[in-house]
Amino acid sequence: MSRRLVVCGTDTDVGKTVVSALLVQGLGARYWKPVQCGLENGEGDRDRVQRWLQLPAERILPEAYRLQAPVSPHWASQLEGGEPGRPGPAIDPDRLQLPGGSDPLVVETAGGLLVPLRLDLLQIDLLQRWQLPVLLVGRSGLGTLNHTLLSLEALQHRQIPLIGVLLNGEPHPNNLATLQKLAGVPLLGCLPPLQSLNAHTLAGQWQELELSHKLQA
Repeated sequence: MSRRLVVCGTDTDVGKTVVSALLVQGLGARYWKPVQCGLENGEGDRDRVQRWLQLPAERILPEAYRLQAPVSPHWASQLEGGEPGRPGPAIDPDRLQLPGGSDPLVVETAGGLLVPLRLDLLQIDLLQRWQLPVLLVGRSGLGTLNHTLLSLEALQHRQIPLIGVLLNGEPHPNNLATLQKLAGVPLLGCLPPLQSLNAHTLAGQWQELELSHKLQA
């Protein structure tokens, strides 16, 4: 198990931030979201992870880009500080270098694998550059078979190392078993909805899913 990994999603709003918090809690890791789009009431995913886990500041790294608009990063960056007819500056890939340090690190991406960070740079291009192992998060319900298998095919085509797939949401009677047959990669289980999100409930799910064993296998 690498001490540094990336959490990616099969789509938007599949639960990457909750799974990232689960991993940060279980691995004693730092958290970094390089590009944040959409700040509801001024709160981004970094703020949520800090609030849920009550982590010290040194374990919550600041974003390279913290963008207001809840849209794709390439567009959000154009809207940020732009004027009519004069878009804002594009995302600079040089600002997306991995943080240093030897402590464990969980990196959460923005959106899915093929989301454009700029028109000439997709999220998956950055993953290929980093060459960190990926944990793929998919929703547990309808649509996850297509989205998950397409995402796995994209990762495999780019020869990006993969830890496995973790589903998020109400357990489905068939999807997990089907993916176990078709995906050809480790299926780490399904994280159910939690009534409250905090260090205690996430630690309980870490034990319930036996992730210490699965991530070291």
